[in-house]
Amino acid sequence: MLKGKAALVTGSTSGIGLGIARAFAAQGANIILNGFGDAAQIEALRSALASEMKVEVSYSSADMRNPAAIEEMISGAVARFGAVDVLVNNAGIQHVAPVDEFPIDKWDAIIGINLSSSFHTIRAALPAMKAKKWGRIINIASAHALVASPFKSAYVAAKHGVAGLTKAVALEVAEQGITVNAICPGYVLTPLVQNQIPDTARARGITEAEVVKNVLLAAQPTKQFVTVEQVAALAVFLTGDAAASITGAVMPIDGGWTAH
Repeated sequence: MLKGKAALVTGSTSGIGLGIARAFAAQGANIILNGFGDAAQIEALRSALASEMKVEVSYSSADMRNPAAIEEMISGAVARFGAVDVLVNNAGIQHVAPVDEFPIDKWDAIIGINLSSSFHTIRAALPAMKAKKWGRIINIASAHALVASPFKSAYVAAKHGVAGLTKAVALEVAEQGITVNAICPGYVLTPLVQNQIPDTARARGITEAEVVKNVLLAAQPTKQFVTVEQVAALAVFLTGDAAASITGAVMPIDGGWTAH
């Protein structure tokens, strides 16, 4: 389905992003990985993915807070592959604190990485998509694009912004063979979620076990974490012909969380 196409997934050296990149590679897409981590481990990951899936896999260390680095990453991918056919904006960070104690630098970083980076990647990737009259943009938002939780003001604001950006861009390119959608996972047990458990425990004055049971999974009627594989499967579906009429959608995959 994606054979010969190029897919760029930001924040793809672990977690949801890596799962999506792996799923795209299994469909024959050439992959551009992006994210932070140990250089040797990333190279081993890149090499193994290319060897296992028999596709081209490159890596960009572009900092999602840096618009110039983002533009260079996109232009490099276009030069190599002709276009970024599938763009997945997945990079994200989190910080948990009461709003009146929220560090200003954390607010700026979360808005920059979780929201503004998507604007910069989309802006840079669209011209080549328009030239090919085909493209798929998938923004990994969150259930927090649809509902709020306390102590996550920056993250909730950013993810609500991603939902609005998704809809606006979808309308702009609706006649050009390009779809733009947002996937809104509930809690997935990724490093991002694992790392926020201690902060949430401190902010609420409860144990980490109580955070999992009474804060995280309490929100999801299924009482199960969403899996990386489930999110990746939805992303793959959104790239296919069967999803060509799905655009501007903000799609929860959250165990029923936002059905409340």
